[in-house]
Amino acid sequence: MNSHEIEYKLHGDDMQFVEIELDPGESAVAEAGGMMMMEDGIGMETIFGDGSQGSGGGFFGKLVGAGKRILTGESLFMTVFTNEGMGKKHVSFAAPYPGKIIPVDLSELGGKVICQKDSFLCAAKGVSVGIDFQKKLGTGFFGGEGFIMQKLEGDGLAFLHAGGTIHRKELQPGEVLRVDTGCLVAMTKDVDYNIEYVGKIKSAFLGGEGLFFATVRGPGTVWIQSLPFSRLAERIYASAPQGGGRSTGEGSLLGGIGDFLNGDD
Repeated sequence: MNSHEIEYKLHGDDMQFVEIELDPGESAVAEAGGMMMMEDGIGMETIFGDGSQGSGGGFFGKLVGAGKRILTGESLFMTVFTNEGMGKKHVSFAAPYPGKIIPVDLSELGGKVICQKDSFLCAAKGVSVGIDFQKKLGTGFFGGEGFIMQKLEGDGLAFLHAGGTIHRKELQPGEVLRVDTGCLVAMTKDVDYNIEYVGKIKSAFLGGEGLFFATVRGPGTVWIQSLPFSRLAERIYASAPQGGGRSTGEGSLLGGIGDFLNGDD
């Protein structure tokens, strides 16, 4: 086994954080800014590349790994948290927005999971974080979420974060599911993923659902989120005054009174 064996516990419901237990010498890796708290005795180190062990190729291998991370919009660096003390120590990582944290054991999922590029939270040291190109270039231009996705490889635990409610669905061989491109969080390596044109242009524009959906075909497992962060951000921006929205209590009696007093009506 190449990845460190870590224990964990999830806390919270809609604003979750994951507490990872490290034995002496064990490490976890995370994106910069994901750490919530850690106990005395845990050391932090910024590393160049994806944080996996035995990447090979020396500096050149690390440079390639870092370059791949740039393509997914991530930082060149990751942070390693190592238990440098005696006895068990704990470090916690918090989700960046309301939703759920999804633990995935790569050793039970064929050693590879493909996920949205912003969903990775943290993992046991030894898990490789890379990129996964889709088959068709059209996926990138028309899918709305980009055709470059992340891949997590190894035999350890990794943690993903997704918005809203998370639905894990087991697809049978040949079973097809059409998903909004932003709602598809992750899938196992055997799932066939593509972008499919749906409906007529008129219905797509007037219906507000866009022109393209992600099509996933089994066998395999997919994780779907009910509230992608991009959708949440769009709604917040649209409701903000600078985005053309109303500043107070939209749809409420208080909002109407406030608009009247402010001279909006």
